[in-house]
Formats: sequence, C-alpha cells, structure tokens
Amino acid sequence: MSNKPAFKKRDENRGKSLKEYWPLFSLIMISGLAGVAILYGAQGFALMPWMHYFMGVFLCIFALLKIFTPSAFADGFQMYDILAKRTRVYAYIYPYIELALGLSYLAFFMPLYTYTATIVVMVFGAIGVITALKRGLDINCPCMGSVLNVPLSTVTLTEDLGMAVMAAYMLSTIV
Repeated sequence: MSNKPAFKKRDENRGKSLKEYWPLFSLIMISGLAGVAILYGAQGFALMPWMHYFMGVFLCIFALLKIFTPSAFADGFQMYDILAKRTRVYAYIYPYIELALGLSYLAFFMPLYTYTATIVVMVFGAIGVITALKRGLDINCPCMGSVLNVPLSTVTLTEDLGMAVMAAYMLSTIV
C-alpha cells in the first residue's frame, strides 16, 4: 500500500494569486539580500561573487526545507521528477545534492563542476515540472518541502530555469 498523495487535476484558481507565492518570493529576496550583505562586508558589490552567495544561500535554505520532512518531500517529488519516479533513493538524496551545491557556491569550490552540476540538476528538474504542468498535476511544490504551501507552477519552472541560466552564465565566464 502506497502512502503517496493521489493525483488530482489542477484547481483553475490555484496558483493565480501572487499571495500564494509569498513564501517563495520572500526566500528569493532574503537570499539576494544575504548575498549583498556578505559582499558589502567583504569587497563591495560585484556580480559574480553576488551570484555565488545568492545561489549558495538559496540552495542551502531550500535543501533545509526538504530535509525537515524527507518522506513528505520524497512523496511529492516522485509525483513529477523523472528520476525520482524511477527510484525513491534519488528523492531522498536530492536535498543533499542541493545542499552540496549550495555549500559549493558559498565556498567557491570547484566552480567548473559546481556550475555544470547545477545546470544538469536544474534543467532535469525543469523537464519534470514541464511534464507535470502539461498533465495538470495539482500538488504543493516539493521545492519548499512540506513546510510551506506553494503550488507547483510556472514559478517553480522559472526558479529551476533561472538557477540553470545563472549557472550557465557563470560557466561561460570561466571556459
């Protein structure tokens, strides 16, 4: 017997209000401001270091939200992620992949590998989100763990693709 939530079609009104996305927007703003604060004390503003700090803080916070309730995250993630559908192990490992990426950004650790891994993970995730949205899947976005109630939507897709684009930009500056 599976404890996974049942598939249901999207409520037409769900995801239409910006208020539903406040938790996500606030985390993005806090991550951005944290990046500015870290830079301010260190060297003044520069785009590349700011992107490192922003992505590092952002990924660490999102990993933490998933780690709070791993089985709830895995249940939701398996509903749309291509690899997690095939193996629940990936759903349990994913928050730690995200945490490792976040810490790598904060430490400026092996940038070539960090940027490349981010692009792969985020684009792969975006494919799953696109598939779920096309199917009309109505679930809370597992990207926020089970702590916050934000619907899976084009905002989730924008988050994945935005992170991939930032990583691609940073990669383009070192290759």
